[in-house]
Order: sequence, then structure tokens, then C-alpha cells
Amino acid sequence: MSSKFWIAPIKGYQYISKMLPAGCRYYPTCSEYAKWSFETSPAHKALYHSSLRILSCNPLFDGGIDYPLISYKAPSTLVPYTKNIKLKYWFVPKIDSPKHFFVIAVFEN
Repeated sequence: MSSKFWIAPIKGYQYISKMLPAGCRYYPTCSEYAKWSFETSPAHKALYHSSLRILSCNPLFDGGIDYPLISYKAPSTLVPYTKNIKLKYWFVPKIDSPKHFFVIAVFEN
């Protein structure tokens, strides 16, 4: 299944939730976390991590900053690009695990 299949209901929820008071204890919000996860990870991993995140978004947990974590292996050879590249996410390496990266969205000006 395509990631668009999973992202469409998330975007629908985000549209409706703009009219409601903010209630998420984390940054990025649980819906943004899920959207970023589905855009950068396989669906089964994104569903698992998003479900855990939503379950932890309650008064028993402190909340705070929690970016999605992905496994990423860089391509062995880099192909030079001649066109302008528009970045959507930064992959920031996790210090204690060289194969894992935090996903951080690039905000446009």
C-alpha cells in the first residue's frame, strides 16, 4: 500500500483538529509524528511507532520533544544533481546509534 493511503486520514484529522483546542503533549504533535513516519518509513514500522506515540500522549507521560526515529543507509555512490533540490526533511544522526536518524521537517520561509 502506498503511504498516501495512510497519510490521507491523518491530513483529514489535522484539518478538523485545527478547529479544536490543542491537546497533544508532544512536539511534533502526534498527527505530525505519524505523517512524518509514514513518509519516511515502511508502513508497518510507521504504524507501530505512531500507535505507541498516541498511546503515550496522556497525563501519565510528561510529553516533550520526540522526533520520529528511522533506520537509514546512505547510498554507496552519490549522484551529482544538476537541478535544484527542495528538501522536505532533515535526517539527524542519533549519537549512540550510527544507523538511526531523527526525522526533522524543513520549514519553509
